[in-house]
Amino acid sequence: MKVDGISYRSIWPAEDGAAAEIIDQTRLPHDFVTARLETLEDAAHAIRAMLVRGAPLIGATAAYGLWLAMSRDPSDENLERAAETLLATRPTAVNLRWAVEDVRRHVAARPEGERAGAAFRRAGEICDDDAEMNESIGRHGLEVFRQAWKAKGARGTLNVLTHCNAGWLATVDWGTALAPIYMAHDAGIPVFVWVDETRPRNQGAGLTAWELGRHGVPHKVIVDNAGGLLMARGEVDLCVTGTDRTTATGDVCNKIGTYLKALAAKDTGVPFYVALPGPTIDWSLADGAAIPIEERDSREVSHVPGRTDAGEDTSVRITPPDSPVANFGFDVTPARLVTALITERGVCPASREGLAALYPEHAASAAE
Repeated sequence: MKVDGISYRSIWPAEDGAAAEIIDQTRLPHDFVTARLETLEDAAHAIRAMLVRGAPLIGATAAYGLWLAMSRDPSDENLERAAETLLATRPTAVNLRWAVEDVRRHVAARPEGERAGAAFRRAGEICDDDAEMNESIGRHGLEVFRQAWKAKGARGTLNVLTHCNAGWLATVDWGTALAPIYMAHDAGIPVFVWVDETRPRNQGAGLTAWELGRHGVPHKVIVDNAGGLLMARGEVDLCVTGTDRTTATGDVCNKIGTYLKALAAKDTGVPFYVALPGPTIDWSLADGAAIPIEERDSREVSHVPGRTDAGEDTSVRITPPDSPVANFGFDVTPARLVTALITERGVCPASREGLAALYPEHAASAAE
């Protein structure tokens, strides 16, 4: 995707070959700043502190983190230490474990002198594969959008509601839920996006709105609880979100607040789609209730960061200083509330049978 006319991915190897570079998403939407990851600890910090976020990008960053670790110490002991360090950063996104185990497998059987190079190549392949999968998600999702627009008589605007950020900032390129939005816009379908602010970290207001604005997609930012009203008024034609982990039976774990949108969509008859690449499916789980829900720093809820009209970056407290805070990062939307899953292999029902039809190589090993 492009920023001010320059093509970017969300992570890439530095020209000097000594680091990976990322867009520091904690500085958006006010400042576009890149950062260098030179060590395993840099990569782990970037994931933990959410300089990078989104399940696919977390996985890609972890892959480069193992390369950085192997570049400094390719021993078996350091490989295991690096893997455990990265796995401890974010417990919910399944892509993290998938990428770490994938790279670890690729390097473990090699002599120590070959491990850094093997890890670097595999990290690059993971990034290329992610970009290709997301572009394919966009193409399949475009057909969903096209049919929805035809159902309106190919007249007026196709109104879409999304939650959190599932754009190219959350992946290596294109995004998941936003990929079909970009493609529909580029194809001439008059698409308009309602952007949930997505408290407490405001990834919708700060990141999705920033992305859509740079691409020229019409949109408006709304408070999280406005979605139900808009659906009831007939001002939403479809919802589409991403996911950090989806079970083998189609239960979807995504940013906190997604479940409530799915409930409102079900009640008002609005289709609710979830876009995801294959590595986001956890074939070992059959029940979304078993997905670990990350609980984050209370300050994300008690304080709101921003920029004053005078251009000063600041953070203000919005809760009483003596009020405790609970900050759950994700919730689970049951498969029964999901109209369909949009994957790189096509669109399928949110069910064991639907996923198995697209991914038959995993069907036999999926949890019963």
